[in-house]
Amino acid sequence: MFLTRIGYGIAYFVVLIYEVIKATIDVAFNSVLRRNIDPIVVDIETVLERPVSQTILANSISLTPGTLSVDLDSENNIIKVAAISPRSKEDIIPFEPYIKKMLE
Repeated sequence: MFLTRIGYGIAYFVVLIYEVIKATIDVAFNSVLRRNIDPIVVDIETVLERPVSQTILANSISLTPGTLSVDLDSENNIIKVAAISPRSKEDIIPFEPYIKKMLE
């Protein structure tokens, strides 16, 4: 079980780094070309129950260029996210399953 959690931790970091690089390129192109910039604030419901898991998810969102965690409601499992352009939940938090398997 411990080794499985370590494996998911490594997978989480790989996915996080991939998403940061992908978002950096996307934000750079959209900023230079001045297209597809339509700021939005969305409420994202998370399946994570533990406050530490929710905090790691919120910090991961803020690390990704083009998104910022504005508020974390641990009781209702909702993270308020500001994004530079409209995105789906899966685009904003693709690393949620890895955090869940790693910490919950």
